[in-house]
Amino acid sequence: MPSIVKPFETKASDLNPQWRHVDAKGETLGRLATQIAMMLMGKDKPLYVPHMMVGDFVVVTNAELIRVTGDKVAQKRYYTHSGYIGGLKERTLGQMLARNPDRVIRYAVKGMLPKNALGRKMLLRLKVYAGPEHPHQAQFGARKSQEQES
Repeated sequence: MPSIVKPFETKASDLNPQWRHVDAKGETLGRLATQIAMMLMGKDKPLYVPHMMVGDFVVVTNAELIRVTGDKVAQKRYYTHSGYIGGLKERTLGQMLARNPDRVIRYAVKGMLPKNALGRKMLLRLKVYAGPEHPHQAQFGARKSQEQES
């Protein structure tokens, strides 16, 4: 009688989120956002399952130096509404890059994540900074020291 082999099932104890750094200098906005979304979801790992937080933490620096193709700087628009009558605000990509370059990347990645509670938790693992400096050096150093011990 043959033995029954159970398929591998990813458990929460198998997950070990890492910290990844992405430099946005000279990268195209959409292509960069898809790479970041894949890292946040964990689709680049063999343990990927759609119902768990398999992805890593992602730190993006130099958000102000991203590149867009075509005339998107003038044509692409971002809308927000306050909830009051006449409360619709509209900003172009150029205005967003001048005022909040980190939000441009965050909005692009948010649109590529699942639209549920898990997607909102994944977005919390994204850290975007306009310049080259970020306060997460300790997390990157802690991972390296743990790897050296084992």
